[in-house]
Amino acid sequence: MTSNVHNNAGIDPAVPARWAADVESRLAAGEEVQACLETDLDHDLKFADGLLLVTDRRLLARSAGQTAWQEWPLRAGLQLTHHDQAGVGTLALLDANGRLATWRYTLARNLAALRVIAEFDLHRDSALSGQPVARPGDEVCPKCKTPLPPGEDECPICNRESTVAPSTWTLFRLWRFARPYRWQLFLGFALTLASTAATLVPPYLTMPLMDNVLIPFQNGKPIDWGLVSMYLGGLLGAAVLAWVQGWIRTYILSLVSERIGRDLRTQTYEHLMGLSLEYFGGKRTGDLMARIGNETDRINIFLSLDLLNFATDVLMITMTAVILFSINPWLALVTLLPLPIIGWLIHFVREKLRTGFEKIDRVWAEVTNVLADTIPGIRVVKAFAQEKREADRFRAANEHNLQMNDKLNKTWSLFTPTVTLLTEVGLLVVWIFGIWQISKGDSTVGVLTAFLAYIGRFYTRLDSMSRIVSATQRAASSTKRIFDILDHVSSVPEPANPVHLSGVTGRIELKKAGFRYGTRAVTKDVDLVIQPGEMIGLVGHSGSGKSTLVNLICRFYDVSEGQVLIDGTDVRSVPVAEFRQHIGLVLQEPFLFFGTIADNIAYGKPNATRQEIIAAARAAHAHEFILRLPHGYDSLVGERGQGLSGGERQRISIARALLIDPRILILDEATSAVDTETEKEIQKALDNLVKGRTTIAIAHRLSTLRKADRLVVMDRGRIVEIGNHDQLMETEGHYHKLYMAQARNVDTEDTLPRTPELPKAHVE
Repeated sequence: MTSNVHNNAGIDPAVPARWAADVESRLAAGEEVQACLETDLDHDLKFADGLLLVTDRRLLARSAGQTAWQEWPLRAGLQLTHHDQAGVGTLALLDANGRLATWRYTLARNLAALRVIAEFDLHRDSALSGQPVARPGDEVCPKCKTPLPPGEDECPICNRESTVAPSTWTLFRLWRFARPYRWQLFLGFALTLASTAATLVPPYLTMPLMDNVLIPFQNGKPIDWGLVSMYLGGLLGAAVLAWVQGWIRTYILSLVSERIGRDLRTQTYEHLMGLSLEYFGGKRTGDLMARIGNETDRINIFLSLDLLNFATDVLMITMTAVILFSINPWLALVTLLPLPIIGWLIHFVREKLRTGFEKIDRVWAEVTNVLADTIPGIRVVKAFAQEKREADRFRAANEHNLQMNDKLNKTWSLFTPTVTLLTEVGLLVVWIFGIWQISKGDSTVGVLTAFLAYIGRFYTRLDSMSRIVSATQRAASSTKRIFDILDHVSSVPEPANPVHLSGVTGRIELKKAGFRYGTRAVTKDVDLVIQPGEMIGLVGHSGSGKSTLVNLICRFYDVSEGQVLIDGTDVRSVPVAEFRQHIGLVLQEPFLFFGTIADNIAYGKPNATRQEIIAAARAAHAHEFILRLPHGYDSLVGERGQGLSGGERQRISIARALLIDPRILILDEATSAVDTETEKEIQKALDNLVKGRTTIAIAHRLSTLRKADRLVVMDRGRIVEIGNHDQLMETEGHYHKLYMAQARNVDTEDTLPRTPELPKAHVE
């Protein structure tokens, strides 16, 4: 862990300002604070402020609700321990004689607590050994002290998306997508070079046309129509050639850019589908939709239009500059006078745009997030008459987006006319200098005419290139946001040396399985063996770890410690998609996609025949109500199952699970959201579903688990009881209390402590 920066008084910058004076008065000369924890709970779990400090010499504390300070010099046998449960973290100071002190805090301060422990251990060991502080290696995160995954050097907690403003160099990362089309790009570049050269021919032919035809004619000589035809033919030929080359170039590069955009969207979406549920838990739907849609479109436009224009501008400016110096070096030098000022302006504006577009992208994501929230939840919005509130929320997000764009436009609106003004001044200076040279006989009217024509092209392209700064920074911002997804490594990785399952029987074994979500222990030391074909009921209060255990078995998350084995094989060694083919999942709130009934049933087996779909629907007791729909199995289902009742959606979900014929079945509160009559119908369907399969069922109503072979009772992330209903009732333990409370229709949820639990996986 990197040592904190200390000021002259030895006060750590992390120490809250309101404590600073008191802390400074407690420190000895040269003593420095290494870490601090501001506690917010007293021993009765009431909110109260306290402070715990680790210095390089001792542990200092002022307990919550107390005014006196306590101190413990660093010595052998002194130990700080940490545990969290029921939403409360606890630090305990121990020695050989027992517990010396205890501090409690809400889990939002867990990171600070872990830093305190880490610094305490480091400086205690250093004080005892007399050696300098030895920082830990790669086994823990140097920032938050979270254990790193095996073989990983990035912390899953601290490895968030970068908030650093995007660099233009980010655009070069798109080469991986352009590489398959490199020959088409090379041809497009060659055509750009040729068409640019063709557009530079007319001014060069204008010079002899003026000096050898028009000016002599004014001096009384006859017009040489042969020369006129040659020059005009050259002008026409150059124009036609430039048009043909430009058309072919634009067509080829447009095709390439569209394909790059397609590949970018596809790979981003495929990568997104491969990420674990942990990634989606911290993301907004609207933001991800904006990235895959708006950001890739913006990159596509940049590649097809802006980059092509930029390449043309660079070639035109370079080739024009060479011609200008070949015609008249002194006039050419005068032409370049505005360039240093324009270059400085581009650098200044680029820095403003670099951060501005990143902010605009994030603000726009908030606009799409409002849409992604309200449109799917429109029934709730209307049910609670919150239309005005949601409209106000959208208006506020839209207004914020407008303000950010207005702020950026202030800079950009001044830049563009400034560049135009500089080029006009440059053109005026060339006029003055050219007329002066003609008056001295050092140049001709034809040379000045050609020079002015070239300068027009030079300054036009210079102005165009300066405008591309905005498009470049916007594309760089979009590229960064796309690569924020592509660079994210799934916390459920594919195995390096995959093991393929064959003849799966459905035996599940958990060995000392545990999971930490950030710094919070959600499940700990879970040992459980489920035999093939056995039905297990998971029982416990909300937050006891039931759904987390199911998520680990399904490998929606990987265990932080221990193992999950299927038929004796660690699930982490099996390809994820292959492993999940053996698992069927029926949730409390089934998710149906927009499409037909048949498509939703066949979601897990797209090549299923209509006979197989109907057979699954019959077994799920769904066939009868499907036939009553206007178009039967071809009836359209609205988004998220709109138009169907809860029981009908659930039976389609059961049919979907039946169709893939899984060896392992997960029932997560499958009947809790329906009425009694519907529950009976669903229960009949479930009886067909569980036959011959290893089944894990979670149910709030314990009476629905009477058919389970064994009940596994969980509390605070641990298994506390295992047995059938009669056995557990006889022991009068946790299960007995839960069952009797339900029998008396007493809700015990608010009277027992709860442990934070991962959100349930919305995957079937």
